[in-house]
Amino acid sequence: MYERLLDKNVIPDAATIREHLGEESHERLAAMESQLHEGYQLSRELKFPFGNSYGWGYKYSHKSSHLCYAFFEKDTFTVMLQIGDKQVPILERQLSLLLQKTQDLWENRYPCGERGGWVHYRIFTHDELTDVIKLLAIRKKPSTK
Repeated sequence: MYERLLDKNVIPDAATIREHLGEESHERLAAMESQLHEGYQLSRELKFPFGNSYGWGYKYSHKSSHLCYAFFEKDTFTVMLQIGDKQVPILERQLSLLLQKTQDLWENRYPCGERGGWVHYRIFTHDELTDVIKLLAIRKKPSTK
């Protein structure tokens, strides 16, 4: 279905990642990176974190602050990000303006802390990507560099 790159011993190169994601998803991932570069001193690392079920993906950071992971899947990718307890009030004020999918994912998040949690957002559309960018801005306010 949404097969991931799960062989830790085979490090994917850029061509493999692009082929696995497919053109549309690769373009969305590039668009996400471009938008993140506008607000953050972005670094990207190819990682195989959290054991065998997540597989290969990019870890995105701003300076030393982790922003999110983007896990490569067949014809899509999933962004995994955390909203901490301190950011929950900001998110709650904006949640009704976000897509229903985003609201549902937040409602069904993997809990972390008192009110925060982890969201796994599989991205299929530009609007979903826009919501992920908004969630990341809640997680870590963009800087002016």
